[in-house]
Amino acid sequence: MEQKNNGGKTKYMGPDIVFENVTKEYDNGVKALDSVSFSINSGEFAFLMGHSGSGKSSLIKLLMLEERPTSGNIIVQGTNLADIKGANVPRFRRNIGVVFQDFRLIQSKTVYENIAFAMEIIGSDRATINKQVDIALELVGLKHKKHEKPNCLSGGEQQRVAIARAVVNLPGMIIADEPTGNLDPDNSVEIMQLLKKINDMGATVLIATHEDTIVKNLSQRVIQLDHGVRQIGQE
Repeated sequence: MEQKNNGGKTKYMGPDIVFENVTKEYDNGVKALDSVSFSINSGEFAFLMGHSGSGKSSLIKLLMLEERPTSGNIIVQGTNLADIKGANVPRFRRNIGVVFQDFRLIQSKTVYENIAFAMEIIGSDRATINKQVDIALELVGLKHKKHEKPNCLSGGEQQRVAIARAVVNLPGMIIADEPTGNLDPDNSVEIMQLLKKINDMGATVLIATHEDTIVKNLSQRVIQLDHGVRQIGQE
């Protein structure tokens, strides 16, 4: 679905994510996903849930174009990912902020430098970088830590830096892969509340997790996977 905005430009108005009978089978015969179908609307908050081996990581890799499906269609913000080739993959990824379980911060850089790097690689000017990094740090409550190195921060603080890095380019979508997997229960709650806050600001949020308690506490939509198959009756 498309709609003209006030500037006359076409704005996509349909679901942000659509999986249509997506199957992913690896060369060793393992079928990570088996005819998975679902859609996630713009501005929605959803959990992708399942135990280890359920297919969550494969699904996220397909969304990020780290891998390609064996069959089926994946449509993100109106674009079929099959149509995105080589050189255009980095451009596509700029529209999605990703948060990982292991933070993936550059240990030799400060908090500020880690977040700024996400803007530097797309050619943002220094004034814009300074402004957006400060806004992102304010959002995650770490403006006072901007000159610290990651190894001086707690696990929860490092994950908040990773979230700031994910949102600094103002993406419309956030994908978090087990973002609380390395955190204690208190920090896990804080991280989930922060991701919900980002969702309330308008971003579509998809969180892969296997933690039942987190899912129950937030009472949001759940997409359940079991051995690569979507479990409709359990959602």
